[in-house]
Amino acid sequence: MAPTIERFPLFPLGLVLLPHELVPLHIFEERYKLMIGECLDEKREFGIVWLSDDGLKETGCSARIARVLERFDDGRLNILVEGTEPFRLLRKIEDLPYPAGDVEVLPNDPDGDDETAGKARSRYADLVEHLTESRPEGEALARLDAYGMAATLDVEPAAKQELLELRSERGRLEQLDALFTEALERIRFAERAAERARGNGHLPT
Repeated sequence: MAPTIERFPLFPLGLVLLPHELVPLHIFEERYKLMIGECLDEKREFGIVWLSDDGLKETGCSARIARVLERFDDGRLNILVEGTEPFRLLRKIEDLPYPAGDVEVLPNDPDGDDETAGKARSRYADLVEHLTESRPEGEALARLDAYGMAATLDVEPAAKQELLELRSERGRLEQLDALFTEALERIRFAERAAERARGNGHLPT
């Protein structure tokens, strides 16, 4: 049975956090200054859930405060958080001064086979090389799971949310392989179009 965390602090935001992902946050609302202050004092995590255009999602990601970057005299904070594990919101808690809920930590099915993982990592390396002219290789690449790859790239929130909700590593790897392939095709199409424009509508022969 999956573990349940009661009265878990929640931070609804217009972003999706993934495990392994590092995200800076500016804390300025009074209720969240209180919440983050308690998390720091008690060395506990909180949850980030995506507040999308069609409402609050039920699946979110726990966040560990990795570092306090800056404190202001009025109590505002700049912090760096790291995603830890996905959870599902079971019910909201209304008697705290900040959003909270009872959540269920979601199990993970690590069923990614070597072939699926290899394809996704190869496509990921192609994309990173295309964007940065530096190709990730060796042990650093081999250590990356689906979350680790997605966490380093600018992936649309809806696609990240789907990754977060998938319980199968194979499913996440297959989704990323398709996303990376599509991104590479868009980049190459844009490059060909730019080259054609420079050649007055003609590609070099």
